[in-house]
Amino acid sequence: MPDTPPHVKVNVQEVRTRNLAAREIVANLSAAMPSIEDLWLRLYAALADVPTLVSEITRLAAVLAKVRRDRANLVAAGRATLKADRDAEPDPLYYLRDELRAQGHLPPDAWGRS
Repeated sequence: MPDTPPHVKVNVQEVRTRNLAAREIVANLSAAMPSIEDLWLRLYAALADVPTLVSEITRLAAVLAKVRRDRANLVAAGRATLKADRDAEPDPLYYLRDELRAQGHLPPDAWGRS
């Protein structure tokens, strides 16, 4: 399952494989029993939704991974800021400002760094 993000409980590769197998079965059955063409068309339509859903799961998993990473980085920056304040560093908010800037929540600094 190389293309399944770690926190997704759906094995998208397996879903793709089963969907292709189901399409093949429906194609063979529809050729053997053309009298129920309407049923085959409805099954084809239902099976055609699966690749779209798999793509959406993959896209949403990537979005979620970025949100989790950003949150973890903000937590780390917050902890570093608190530690810097306890250690009486001259600019303890540097860590928080730096991470907020890196995530695009603050404009670039005076030297143009983002």
